[in-house]
Amino acid sequence: MTEVKATRRAKLLDGAAVAAEIKREVARDVEQFVSLYAAEPCLAAVRVGDDPASAIYVRNKIRACEEVGIRSELHALPATTTAVELLDLIDVLNKRDDVDGILVQLPLPIDVDESKIIEAIDPGKDVDGFHPVSIGRLSTGRPTFVPCTPAGIIELLERAKIPIAGVSACVVGRSQIVGRPMAQLLLQRDATVTICHSRTRDLAAVTREADLLVVAIGRAGLIGREHIKPGATVIDVGMNKVTEESTARHLFGDEAGPRLETISKRGYTLVGDVNPVEADEVAGQRTPVPGGVGLLTVAMLMRNTLKAARERKAGA
Repeated sequence: MTEVKATRRAKLLDGAAVAAEIKREVARDVEQFVSLYAAEPCLAAVRVGDDPASAIYVRNKIRACEEVGIRSELHALPATTTAVELLDLIDVLNKRDDVDGILVQLPLPIDVDESKIIEAIDPGKDVDGFHPVSIGRLSTGRPTFVPCTPAGIIELLERAKIPIAGVSACVVGRSQIVGRPMAQLLLQRDATVTICHSRTRDLAAVTREADLLVVAIGRAGLIGREHIKPGATVIDVGMNKVTEESTARHLFGDEAGPRLETISKRGYTLVGDVNPVEADEVAGQRTPVPGGVGLLTVAMLMRNTLKAARERKAGA
């Protein structure tokens, strides 16, 4: 792979700034909630095992709770935890009046059925938006807890005044966490939506018709210049580890220096599903990785937790 040099054309969408704005709004609303009810919203986070990435994600969520005034508690369980033990803990958290939201960090150990664990969470405390009740309500356009990453992307688009109604949108990826709910949210805002995935034939022929391209397929740098319509908005949800310096040079061209330093120090650098140096030649605007969608996900989790607390108080 040779180093690519390109003049940046695409504008970078600042997900970090939008996430900070959302957290300021949540912090203000949490203050009002505490004044009204003399109690803080509470998020219970459950982590099973010692996966380093999961530990970082949960730590970031706990830190965000502190920033906005939400009380949090971490239930860090050993990797040997059985499904029955995990279900027992969720049952306890479901019954606790002082817990408003329950977050079970995925992935779980391979011998634990994730779907059963998610279905065991009280839908009123499902701040991740993964419960079948939440998914069903979303698919029918009813108010519900929306999965945090797609919800954050919508916030980014709307606050950046990027049109959604009437545009051709393409979502690459069909997971229940990002792809499918993302498509639902875009449809509800009157976009014309296509969903692509690993079995899509001639992926580039489909994606380059899109005015708005959301990529969440989990393959580093998969989307290149040939996949992108000139002037399109590209939202990169991917979070992949790259360890090879040659790959970093291919993805970042003459801006690869800091990435190479990170690989040297840490052993890897985080990249998205979009080849940034190629996307910048074609796209009108795009999100970077990191600094794009990830921080929005955490911010929307804070908003969902406050929403759960409000609805539980209103229904009490």
